[in-house]
Amino acid sequence: MLADKYDSVRQQILSACQSGQRAPESVQLLAVSKTRGADEIRQLHACGQTAFGENYLQEALDKIAALQDLPLEWHFIGPIQSNKTRAIAEQFDWVHSVDRLKIARRLSEQRPDELPPLNLCLQVNISDEASKSGCTPEELPELARAVAALPRLRLRGLMAIPEAETDPARQRATFARVRTLMEALQAELPQLDTLSMGMSGDLEAAIAEGSTLVRVGTALFGPRNYNSAGTNSEANPGADTSATTNV
Repeated sequence: MLADKYDSVRQQILSACQSGQRAPESVQLLAVSKTRGADEIRQLHACGQTAFGENYLQEALDKIAALQDLPLEWHFIGPIQSNKTRAIAEQFDWVHSVDRLKIARRLSEQRPDELPPLNLCLQVNISDEASKSGCTPEELPELARAVAALPRLRLRGLMAIPEAETDPARQRATFARVRTLMEALQAELPQLDTLSMGMSGDLEAAIAEGSTLVRVGTALFGPRNYNSAGTNSEANPGADTSATTNV
């Protein structure tokens, strides 16, 4: 069942790339495994998936420890509190949800010297939603310049979660705004290469507008299981999930 869903999502990405005249390898699939058990991650890894995204820190740390025998790439995609930056800096390969210089500085200071630079995306609140994390488009250029100058970090690009929308044209219009922000930044920071946007319900529109990484959870694993083994008090329906709503 999980293998079938994985194949279906891969085909969906392939079809979107073909429609947009893009190379399939230009879009990475990030499997959002929050609330899912380590056994399911093992199953998906056996299908060929290596990159996994987590929202809840303690849950993620438990899985990282349980799966350390596998060559996995771990992405933190949830809201970041200051008291959690050290563990994120030490245990993750990517962070998608940085929207404040204070958090970026802490990640930079706490990234171990023996590890490669921590890949980082800045989260933009592109739809100006009060319930969502992210800097404003106006704040973005100054924040990007400051973060790019920090040691032990590698600023890779932008992450955005637009307001939920079912109309493909409107989906594309919002994703196009994110792409335009990225292109403006690349004039000054040409090393930027990642647009983390698009989830289960809108990945086709995101790919059409240049996404290089889509974050998919429900289409792979099914509905969230907040009572499953391996989750904890962080992972509950009332928790702050603003960084990955409707993944």
